[in-house]
Amino acid sequence: MSENASAATTSTSGGFDDLLAANRRYAETDFATGGFDGIAHAGVAIVTCMDSRIDPLSLLGLKPGDAKIFRNPGGRVNASALEALVLGVHLLGVERILIVPHTRCAMASNSEAELRERVGESAGRDASWQSFHVIDDQREALMADVRAVRSHPLIGDQVAVGGFMYDVDTGLLDQLV
Repeated sequence: MSENASAATTSTSGGFDDLLAANRRYAETDFATGGFDGIAHAGVAIVTCMDSRIDPLSLLGLKPGDAKIFRNPGGRVNASALEALVLGVHLLGVERILIVPHTRCAMASNSEAELRERVGESAGRDASWQSFHVIDDQREALMADVRAVRSHPLIGDQVAVGGFMYDVDTGLLDQLV
């Protein structure tokens, strides 16, 4: 193996030993979804933010196998989210869709310029070209996302669609749409 190939292997695979060990423990003691069919057994799909303060299953009293979860910065319904929801509705048992942004979201509390500056400083290089799709008005964005799902020709009236705000400080959901 060349020196460059060895360095590339080390940089791409190193630093995960603790997580792999935890995964082995999980597989031996807690893993309970082997053999599941991939259907959303509670008939639920959730679109929410990637924020690590959000545990989508627990906040709704669900468990693995109950719901389809799609996460992205800001919890927005973009083209990828719509693709996932169409598949969920038609192939994976989804009957209810929850769109769940949250309080104190970085995507709603920073401007595009601020995020570009912060990322650029962290990366040590220009990030002015990177788009982050910040959210100027979370309530309006949530209403637009619910409309996008409800009006999608492959989703439409086939499922219940609701827009909720998750409070990261109380753990409560508030249905806004």
